[in-house]
Amino acid sequence: MARRALKLASWTSMAFAASGFYLYSNKYLDPNDFGAVRVGRAVATTAVISYDYLTSLRSVPYGSEEYAQVRSEVHLRSARRLCELCCANRGTFIKVGQHLAALDYLLPQEYTSTLKVLHSQAPKSSMQEVSQVIREDLGKEIPDLFVSFDDTPMGAASLAQVHKAVLHDGRTVAVKVQHPKVQMQSSKDILLMEVLVLAVKQLFPEFEFMWLVDEAKKNLPLELDFLNEGRNAEKVAQMLKHFDFLKVPQIYWELSTKRVLLMEFLDGGQVNDRDYMERNKIDVNEISRHLGKIYSEMIFVNGFVHCDPHPGNVLVRKGPDTGKVEIVLLDHGLYQMLTEEFRLDYCNLWQSLIWTDMEKVKKYCHRLGAGDFYPLLACMLTARSWNSVNRGISQAPVTATENIEIRNNAATYLPQISQLLNRVPRQMLLIFKTNDLLRGIEATLGTRASASSFLNMSRCCIRALATHNKKNTCSYFRRTQISFSETFSLWQISFHELILRAKALRLASWVLALLCWLLPAPH
Repeated sequence: MARRALKLASWTSMAFAASGFYLYSNKYLDPNDFGAVRVGRAVATTAVISYDYLTSLRSVPYGSEEYAQVRSEVHLRSARRLCELCCANRGTFIKVGQHLAALDYLLPQEYTSTLKVLHSQAPKSSMQEVSQVIREDLGKEIPDLFVSFDDTPMGAASLAQVHKAVLHDGRTVAVKVQHPKVQMQSSKDILLMEVLVLAVKQLFPEFEFMWLVDEAKKNLPLELDFLNEGRNAEKVAQMLKHFDFLKVPQIYWELSTKRVLLMEFLDGGQVNDRDYMERNKIDVNEISRHLGKIYSEMIFVNGFVHCDPHPGNVLVRKGPDTGKVEIVLLDHGLYQMLTEEFRLDYCNLWQSLIWTDMEKVKKYCHRLGAGDFYPLLACMLTARSWNSVNRGISQAPVTATENIEIRNNAATYLPQISQLLNRVPRQMLLIFKTNDLLRGIEATLGTRASASSFLNMSRCCIRALATHNKKNTCSYFRRTQISFSETFSLWQISFHELILRAKALRLASWVLALLCWLLPAPH
């Protein structure tokens, strides 16, 4: 028996040693890709974060300065642990981490600022893996398809990476290739996240994060289908063709599959790169206005919204033929289709917020599921304090003090925010993300909360509501009345904009006169 046990132990040891050597020497196998490793790491991180919150805040008086300080320290430690988990598990975890990082005005700053590094720390597939995906999906080797193919990707994201290449007919293209393992891991990762979120809810009943899992469940399969992304790109290009400043890459369908997307190569600088804009004499205010028009049209008029406008997906440039400023919109995998009921309620809510009709603000917040949390929803949508919402969000820009107050409130009201996110229609969740990403761009450009951006939004709301009302009436007289009311409201906005510009010019002339008086020219 002893000899048999010794023999079994020897064979087992040899098997483990051989397996270890094989895994170590095989470039295609990574221990991080094994389910047990990924699950163990996620469970351990969740347990450590939960334990930190339970023990660190237990003995500190709630509401005190010490509580706020300790809570901030726990937030930061937990955010770093979460970031490490996302980087280690990659794929779906990085995608969800990036989604959280975009919620600047909804989550504590410690989380959003820490998780922002995930945009630049996405994994890269090796050229062997890229070649393997192209071979499997297109049935040919890279040299058979392209004259040249850059080994170094132009950009890498959580689900895919993009290479620049030249076809045999001379066209320069961007080739988006999905990471080979992400498809297989995604469904298991989402299931794991669902289990962990439910476990956290048992410990902290006031926190509702199931909305995050629900969004990942719904959107990830769509983002992993590059044919769906191609269809979205063509739809939005057709939908917004009247904007000559918007460029969407053309899709080359003959060389596109669910995991490989070939598109027109369009270059430019990232929308948050002010140095690039200064070098190329691009007006940041013009960019901000164009971006506002694009997204107002998507949200209020068409109800088909590009929901991932982070700086890497929005490029700016001078048109090579016209010399005019252009915006290039990339990565069309994540769109939100708004129902007509939601879109119209959202239009009415923004109209009420812009023109400070607080009764209607309350009414449409209730219609969108906020209930008693309607002041919180108004603040979350506008990223303004409740006092500013009551005074009028178009009356004054955001101050540094108000910005700090908003970020502090995100930490203070985190339980209420998580409950509200669980109450509102699921369509609202990606709208929040889109709003926060756009605000981040405006903050970088120094154009946030300008009066012109609110007026452009109001124009789109008026057009959308008028179109709906005309469609739902059979009376010629009533349609004429609606058209007249629409024209008059749009004229009022244009007149209001003219007055604002006149005031700005008058103020500029006063400042110039004051400077001339204070600093007279030397005789």
